[in-house]
Amino acid sequence: MTRKKKSQTAATTETAQPIAIETATTVDLKTRLEEIMGCDGVIGYIMRNTKSATIDLNDPTKLIEYAVLSSSALDAAKELSELFSLGNFENILVEGREVKILSLTVGENRISIFLEKNADTEKLLKKLQF
Repeated sequence: MTRKKKSQTAATTETAQPIAIETATTVDLKTRLEEIMGCDGVIGYIMRNTKSATIDLNDPTKLIEYAVLSSSALDAAKELSELFSLGNFENILVEGREVKILSLTVGENRISIFLEKNADTEKLLKKLQF
């Protein structure tokens, strides 16, 4: 009986490790995104995966508009990549008259960062270091 208990413990340990790694990655992403919220020109962000979503916006009344924009930008990037055989994209930048959106996929996390037109996108990407 002692041997069976050790086998069950070993199986539990093996299963727990990948979950811990996945959670650490998501927590790390959230931490990095929270840090960039203090940068000049950052309006907010949306990070979502199959299990959850994290939203931090300066103006929560525009939540639906930003969520639709986020989803549309990432879907359009995927479609354009497939249509023109571009392969996987690292990020996509969509610029409007007053606002721009930086969208990227990290693992299973889809991230959209909303910025003022004059915000330094390269500086944000370096801070995120994906």
